[in-house]
Amino acid sequence: MQIQVNTDNTIQGREAIVALVHTGVEGAVSRFRDRITRVEVHLSDTNSHKTKGDDIRCVLEARLAGLQPIAVSHHASTVELALSGATDKLERSIESTLGRIQDR
Repeated sequence: MQIQVNTDNTIQGREAIVALVHTGVEGAVSRFRDRITRVEVHLSDTNSHKTKGDDIRCVLEARLAGLQPIAVSHHASTVELALSGATDKLERSIESTLGRIQDR
């Protein structure tokens, strides 16, 4: 499983963010590792000139072998919270998608 991290120019600490993303994504979807070919992570500060509110956006797109990509997003006040919320959503979405296929 390949994990690709993309950030906008307002996200600081690129190396630390990449390590955090790899740990978070691998922890959330490790049980689906054999079905996932790639996970793309997009982190951005949607309101970079203001510091209040949930302005950090994390979009995760998982490419599953033989299936359409699954995309989820989450807004939060910090990168860590945005990533955590998005990985929770991605895990549930993959579980649901693969469960429906298995039920057929």
